[in-house]
Amino acid sequence: MKTIEIKAVSRDHFGKKSSNSLRAEGNVPCVMYREEENLHFYAHENAFRGLVYTPEVYLVSLIVDGKAYNAVMKELQFHPVTDKLLHIDFMQVSEDKPVTINIPIKITGESSGVKAGGKLKVRRRMLKVKGLTKHLPDHLTIDITRLGIGQSIKIGDLSYENLEVIDNKRSMIVSVDVSRLSLKEEEAAAPEAEAAPEETAAE
Repeated sequence: MKTIEIKAVSRDHFGKKSSNSLRAEGNVPCVMYREEENLHFYAHENAFRGLVYTPEVYLVSLIVDGKAYNAVMKELQFHPVTDKLLHIDFMQVSEDKPVTINIPIKITGESSGVKAGGKLKVRRRMLKVKGLTKHLPDHLTIDITRLGIGQSIKIGDLSYENLEVIDNKRSMIVSVDVSRLSLKEEEAAAPEAEAAPEETAAE
């Protein structure tokens, strides 16, 4: 998994007044949860654009007051009206301990069901997995080449080396449904198919 670096400054003052003062200057208050004392810090909102406003998921190298920490982003808070980024929660990670994280899904292949007129429906864009940071991929590939009309792929159908999929195994990820056009074609063909034996008999 790719790593993104963010430089930040530690916080000595906390509370609503302090946070609002930081936001007024274009900064985003943050906290990194860890086994020892949690680390509170801030950085300008522009520093987070490559991390927040993207479908990609990154490991984060946080440089706080010149000291480096490895982390993953856990939760975001936006203003309900303006969508302005208000707060970010991070979780410190280490190379020898597994981390739980959402990773994007990448659909590959051309479904046989879609070729036959079915409609592809992607029901999930991410999967929650658990594994060591060195084993975390940029995305999780799902090949739909053999997926026919009326068939689906569920989480329980998947397995990835060195990763444990945490989400509900019965949850559906992608399916190929019968399209309305296919149904109309079948309905239109049905009377002709029924009439064919009678015409043959008449001959």
